[in-house]
Amino acid sequence: MDLDVTCASAARWHSAGGGQGDQLGGQDAIRGRSLRAGAYAAGLARRQRARLVVVYVGPVASLAAAMPGAGGAVAVAQDEAFDQISDGLRRQVDGQARERGIAATFVARRGDPFSELRRVAGEVRAEAVVVGASAKAGHRLVGSVAVRLVRAGEWPVNVVP
Repeated sequence: MDLDVTCASAARWHSAGGGQGDQLGGQDAIRGRSLRAGAYAAGLARRQRARLVVVYVGPVASLAAAMPGAGGAVAVAQDEAFDQISDGLRRQVDGQARERGIAATFVARRGDPFSELRRVAGEVRAEAVVVGASAKAGHRLVGSVAVRLVRAGEWPVNVVP
């Protein structure tokens, strides 16, 4: 049977492999917490002979992109930044997966991190999610991506500090 592990971030990671279902993990791959969550998800995928799917969720175009005049330039710059970050993360995921001997897939999406992680987890039929803990104080009031994933109750969620 296949087991999928997904990890997410401002870049998001997902892994899948040889267990009974899929696992989804989320993290911000650019920050330390995300890197730790990614390492945890990769270790989980390796131990369970699972495929790692890394999910990067970038922001949607800002309101500045819709403004007359500079809006087009802003949209182009945002697209270029998203592509550069995605390409860099894809290379990093591919290299680390080869180094650790695990199968990995990289997915880049734009939108709300919670919604996109949930969507990817559903698409791969994830059995678990790994996310990095939020360091933002405001998330205590409105809920972080990790808290929202836990509350969704669709998968076991590992929150890596």
